[in-house]
Amino acid sequence: MSLPRVMFPDPTVRPLRRLLAACGVALALAGCASDHVGVGTLRGKAPAGAPRVAGVDTPGSRDHRNLVSMFGGEYRYGQAERMLNDVMARLTAASERPDQSYRVTILNSPAVNAFALPNGNLYVTRGLLALANDTSEIAAVMAHEVAHVSANHAVARAELQRRAELVSRVVAEVLEDPAAGQAAQATGQFNLASFSRAQELEADQIGVRTLAKAGFDPFGAARFLGSLGRQAAMRSALLGEKPSQQSMNFLSTHPSTPERVAQALAAARAIGGPGLGESDRGRYLAAIDGITYGDDPAEGMVRGTRFLHPHLGFTFTAPPGFVLENSAVAVVGLAPGGAQALRFDSVKLPDDTTLEAYLSSGWIEGVKVSPPESLEPEGLDGLTTVARGDDWTFRLAAIRSGAAVYRFILAARTLTPEVDRQFRRSIASFRTLTAQEIASIRPLRVALASAKPGDTPETMGGRMAIPDHPVERFMALNGLERNAAIRPGQTYKIVVE
Repeated sequence: MSLPRVMFPDPTVRPLRRLLAACGVALALAGCASDHVGVGTLRGKAPAGAPRVAGVDTPGSRDHRNLVSMFGGEYRYGQAERMLNDVMARLTAASERPDQSYRVTILNSPAVNAFALPNGNLYVTRGLLALANDTSEIAAVMAHEVAHVSANHAVARAELQRRAELVSRVVAEVLEDPAAGQAAQATGQFNLASFSRAQELEADQIGVRTLAKAGFDPFGAARFLGSLGRQAAMRSALLGEKPSQQSMNFLSTHPSTPERVAQALAAARAIGGPGLGESDRGRYLAAIDGITYGDDPAEGMVRGTRFLHPHLGFTFTAPPGFVLENSAVAVVGLAPGGAQALRFDSVKLPDDTTLEAYLSSGWIEGVKVSPPESLEPEGLDGLTTVARGDDWTFRLAAIRSGAAVYRFILAARTLTPEVDRQFRRSIASFRTLTAQEIASIRPLRVALASAKPGDTPETMGGRMAIPDHPVERFMALNGLERNAAIRPGQTYKIVVE
């Protein structure tokens, strides 16, 4: 199972958020290009493909191994790696620290993300590679991360965080004033967020200048940031949410996408007009042709409202309208508007623990659990119950299959009979996959398609092997504005099996 973090609309529902939010990672990253489209998928152990580093175990090598394992392992794709290495060599020579060495790693994650460590290890996810549309766009992302390293942003941020924590601890413990300590901590968080926002904008500015100096189109940065914004807007629309007002969130560690686009455009215009520098769309698309798109089947796959795990051999279907996201720790889903939510994961129970005892043990704080009742999805041993809290009601289920116990946590602000029936149908849909079904499952991949005369976003979206909102996903994948015309003969990215 594999997922970017899902934040619920009501921040006061702390037990629910603790259950359904994916874990964060406390590493001193120099930057993050995702702008909240997704944070990296977190892995608890290194997959089979993760690299093993021999020799002296330095902090830098440990950070690298941890990051690679937490983001699904290293994704090897020769043609993309060669392209990234060529881009990196040009950017390094044009950067403020041409003596700094860099190592680029592609991460096996569908999240749209990029970051760098202070030692020059730079990471891009295959999800980000799929979203970019030409060489100057991916160069812009990498130039942004190079700017974080050359400006020592991670070191400066870590020092500010250390000082803020020290001040709040002294006020709370030495002066014996917890309230003042909390106030000092809040002030420190505000300063830290503002500092990080300033770092992002500075890295954007440095990155655009480096991009142009290396011979790439400096407008590639604004184009990619625009695609990032459209990706985020599409996701909000799928969830039935209003567009986020990040510019009003003073604790946001990234400036809002419109702000970044505007500043990146201004920086590019200060260098020259459109058409300056290389974009090389054809070379870039050829380099990512065939790259895996979306979930890795080894970690389970989302197909619309259905989740399939060919390796573990099971599937289930979420209630209608749910948008599912997959992570190493759980499958999480939201209904449009956020009034209903789902979490599915697995646990291993001690041999002497019954399902009834486990179901009544209190998965969620501050709720009243009803007596469990039996259920038998496809003949498996299972129990379900209802747990009621002040703001949310939960339909819980535990299903034993082999050595594992699979958990459903379905939450609703108002558990009407119809909503509960949908929850129960989702739980009852859990079943084992047949050998034939497992053999038929194929990963999705990016493919190139040439537009024909008369093609529209709808006809191009019809070629996508994605059951939900294929047109919107086609537009986001190709960086197209709403109502954009399709050019006959132009090459576009689609998703196929």
